[in-house]
Amino acid sequence: MLTSRQHTTYQFIRDYCLRRGYAPKLIEIADGIGIRSKGVVHRHLKEIAQEGLIDLIPGRHRGIRLTGEHLENNSTGLTLPLIGKIAAGQPIEAIPDNNEIDLTAFFMGPNRFVLKVQGDSMIEAGILDGDMVIVEQRDRARNGEIVVALIDKDEATLKYLQQNKDGTITLIPANRLMQSMQFSSDRIQVQGVVVGQMRSYDARK
Repeated sequence: MLTSRQHTTYQFIRDYCLRRGYAPKLIEIADGIGIRSKGVVHRHLKEIAQEGLIDLIPGRHRGIRLTGEHLENNSTGLTLPLIGKIAAGQPIEAIPDNNEIDLTAFFMGPNRFVLKVQGDSMIEAGILDGDMVIVEQRDRARNGEIVVALIDKDEATLKYLQQNKDGTITLIPANRLMQSMQFSSDRIQVQGVVVGQMRSYDARK
């Protein structure tokens, strides 16, 4: 049986997961239930896990997963089996594996959104027309990162970012047939940085 505090902790975790699609950090749980100690939170989690309401996944960022009746509605439970390796060069021996890949670890996270790509300006970066890119919302980026850039507060584009020593910004396509574009820094607003990509090969879609 859970104590009152453990029940409150579980309710916070459950609501957080179902609302946001990923699990809270220890410090977020502590803030959410009104305590300061992450150690106390960890003890609560162990007790809740012993009751079978959550799984604790060692070594994983936000490593809490709802179980039982809530698993179907909780995107922290989205996994696919990792059954081995496949060569894209010379053939290798097929060795079966029994691990799982947590899709949320690849795609989910705070301040992330998805955009559908139109056009072929990034094809040499492996981003094709119709692909979905996962973008982490940021207003700053490092040189060489693929960014969503807003030009003159009007048009958005997906390009490599280059911040020049003279204060200008160059947006660089990954397509040798296209020209880079250079702007004064006040004309460009970084909206986010690409952190992932999805593509479907299903012929029915």
